[in-house]
Amino acid sequence: MKILVTGATGTVGSEIVKQLVEGGHHVRALSRDPARASFPAGVEAVAGDLIAPETLAAAFEGVEALHLINFGGDDHAPLETGEQIVALARQAGVRRITLLLGGTPTAFDDVVKGAGVDWTFLQPVEFMANHLEWAESIRAEGLVREPFVERLSAVVHEADIAAVAVAALTQGGHAGKTYTLTGPEALSLRQKIDILAAAAGREVKLVELTEQQARARWEAMGYPPEAIEFFVEMCRNTPEIGYTVVPTVEQVTGRRARSFAQWAAEHAAAFAA
Repeated sequence: MKILVTGATGTVGSEIVKQLVEGGHHVRALSRDPARASFPAGVEAVAGDLIAPETLAAAFEGVEALHLINFGGDDHAPLETGEQIVALARQAGVRRITLLLGGTPTAFDDVVKGAGVDWTFLQPVEFMANHLEWAESIRAEGLVREPFVERLSAVVHEADIAAVAVAALTQGGHAGKTYTLTGPEALSLRQKIDILAAAAGREVKLVELTEQQARARWEAMGYPPEAIEFFVEMCRNTPEIGYTVVPTVEQVTGRRARSFAQWAAEHAAAFAA
């Protein structure tokens, strides 16, 4: 089976590529610039851009299973080319599609549902990998600056998201399902920082930002007003789905979801002085 992975250089996509290769599958990885991408040996790297469907015809040739993301471009805007992408998938004979969902539903999600092929949606909560954003301030100052410090999150390891995607791409029994994906525990910011500190073998302090300070920081980072409002709402009133632990990873893969402590140990060097 030939499997095409879009978003193949991303946090989840790169893990999907890796795990498919380890499973002995024929993997084709889509990148806007394959020459700059780094994939495992044996991966067929192809050029293409989801926001420009005219660049995708060769990538879809002979593909039977397809992993998609519902955003594109450097600004991660919702894809508006869903109809063309799905038409290419149908023409190629794709039988299974996995779709990594973002924070809010998009029109592309409905297009995939209506594609006439087996689809599986992946709905992860907060990625453990997001905490690499703290690495610079921890290394330099031993500090993390965040607002709403008591908020809880059932953070999920990117490798577990990928493992569920691989199962859905390569095995039957997952069609028409939306899988909410979490880690094995819900943690506060303080708990996550303590875990990172233990893994890195150093003290890490938490500095709580006010809402206005957080807004100013996100604005300085270039986020548009609508994104900032979304961040504030998610932090202030985290939806129940974001902190409720579910056993989906274990049910699909047969293996318990990886803990944040395991992720921290794997990335300890990034936070060390």
